[in-house]
Amino acid sequence: MSIVDELHRAREAYERREWVAAYRALSDLGDAELMPDDFMALATTAYLLGHRNDCVQALQRAYQTYLDQGDTLGAVRAACSLTIALWMGGEVAVGGGWQARAEHLLDEVPDDAVERGYLYDVNLIGHVIKGKFAEAFATAPKITEYGRRYGDPDLLALGVHSEGRLMVYSGQVAEGLQRLDEAMVGVMAGEVSPIAAGRVYCSTVETCQEVSDLGRASEWTHALATWCDDQPGLVAFTGQCAVHRGQLMRFHGAYVDALEELARAAERYTLAGGDPAIGLAHAERGDVLRLMGEYAAAQEAYDEAVRFGNQAQPGRALLWSAEGRTEPAAAAIRRALGEAGDPVHRSQLLPGAVEVLLAAGADDEAAALAEELAVISESFGCAALRAATSGAAARVALVRADADAALVAARLAIGEWASLSVTYEVSRCRVLVGRALRLIGDEESATAEVTEARKVFVELGAASAAREAAALLGPAERPGGLSPREVEVLRLVAAGKSNPQIAATLVLSDKTVARHLSNIFTKLDVGSRTAAAAFAYEHRLV
Repeated sequence: MSIVDELHRAREAYERREWVAAYRALSDLGDAELMPDDFMALATTAYLLGHRNDCVQALQRAYQTYLDQGDTLGAVRAACSLTIALWMGGEVAVGGGWQARAEHLLDEVPDDAVERGYLYDVNLIGHVIKGKFAEAFATAPKITEYGRRYGDPDLLALGVHSEGRLMVYSGQVAEGLQRLDEAMVGVMAGEVSPIAAGRVYCSTVETCQEVSDLGRASEWTHALATWCDDQPGLVAFTGQCAVHRGQLMRFHGAYVDALEELARAAERYTLAGGDPAIGLAHAERGDVLRLMGEYAAAQEAYDEAVRFGNQAQPGRALLWSAEGRTEPAAAAIRRALGEAGDPVHRSQLLPGAVEVLLAAGADDEAAALAEELAVISESFGCAALRAATSGAAARVALVRADADAALVAARLAIGEWASLSVTYEVSRCRVLVGRALRLIGDEESATAEVTEARKVFVELGAASAAREAAALLGPAERPGGLSPREVEVLRLVAAGKSNPQIAATLVLSDKTVARHLSNIFTKLDVGSRTAAAAFAYEHRLV
C-alpha cells in the first residue's frame, strides 16, 4: 500500500471515530508524510486512548508545522490544545508558557478570528486554576459569543456550559443547571468534537453531583456511560464516568458494585497517565467502606485520597467520629468548612458536619450549621439536599429533646429520600423517628421503626448503621443469651447470606463466622440455618 493510500485510510478511520485504528495508522506514518491537521488528529486519538505523552508530542509537531506553513491561526489552536492537555496532566507552569505563546501569536493577527474564542476558553480554565472565579465568570460569555458568531459547536457548548457551571457556583443554581442542559443539546446531537464533548459531559455530571441533584446526575451519567461505550478503546473520560457510576451505586445501596466501579475508575485514571481526580475515586471508596463498617480499610482509602490532594471530607471526619475520636473529627470538619467559601462546596460538607459536631457535644455550633444548610437548600431546590437538610434539623431537635420537631423533620426527610430511592438514608431517618418516638414514651412504635431500619441496614451490608440500630434496641432484642456479635451473624444468616458473605460484611475470618454459628446453634438449641433464621424472624431480629 502506498503512503497516499495509508494516509487516506488513517484519515477515514479518524472521520469514522475509530480511534484505535486511526491512532495506529497515523503513528505508523513518518512526520514527513503528515500534514498539520494530521498531527492534530493524531494528538486527539492519542489523548482519547490515554497516551498523553504522544498527544503532547503530536501537538508540538502540529504547532511547528503550522508555523512552517505560515498558518498562524492553526498554530494558535495547537498551542491552546497543548495548554489544556498540559494543565490536565498537572503541568501548570509549562501549560502557562504555551498559553502565553498562543496570546502572542494571536496578537500578530490583524483580523478577528474564531481562535480568539479558543484562547478565551484557555484563559477561563487558567482563571479557575488560580481561583479567580470573578474573571472566569466574565470570560465565559465571550466563549459563547465567539461560538455563535462563527457557528462553532465546540465553542458554543464549552461557553454555555462554563456559563452554567459558574452560575451554579455563584448561587444561581436553577438557572445554571438549565444552562448545563442547554450545552448538552449539541453534545447529544453529535455536533461537538470528542474532547470537547467529554469535557462537557464529565463537568455536567460533576456539577449535578456537587449540588445533590441526583435526578440530573443519574440521567447524564447514563448518557456519559453510553457515549463512552460507543467508542471502543476510549480511555479519556472513562475514569470520571466510573467515579460517577460508583457514586450513584453508593446512593442506591449497591456497595459491592460501587467498590468495583470505583476500583475501575482508579485503573482508568492510571491508564490515562494519572490524574489528580484519582483522589476522588479513593475518597468515594472510603465512604463506601465506612458505611460497610470496614473502618481500617476506609481509613486507608481516605489516606490515599489525601495523598492525591483530595481532603476526603466529610467522610474522614465521620469515620473518626464513628470510632469515638470526636474531638479530632470536629477539628477536621471545622478546618474543611473554613476552606470552603462557596455555597456549593459548603453544601457538600454541612450535613456531615452537623453529625460530627453533635457527636462532639458542640450542639449550638451544629444547630447554626443546620440553619445555614436550610438556607442553601432553599436556594438550590434539589431534593437530596432538602432531604439532608431535614435530617440535620431532626438530629439537632433530638439533641434538644424536641420530639415533635424531630418527628416532623425526619418524616419530611424520609419522603424526599424515598422519592429518590435512597433506601439507606430512608432507614437512617427511620432511626431518627424511632428516637423521637422514644422521647415521647411510645416505646413500641419506636422499636418497630428501629427494627425495620436495622433490617434494611443488614440487607444492604451497612454494618456500621446496623450496629448503631442494634445498640438502640438494647439487650431485650438479644434473646437466647446471644452476644451482640452473634445477633449480627444471625441476622445475616436470616437474610440468606453465606459464611463468606457474612465474613466479608463483618470483617471477620470464615473460621470466626463458623465458630459464631456453632455457638448460636448451641444457645438456640437448633440444628440448621433454616431453624436459626426462623428463630430470628420469630423474635423480630430481622
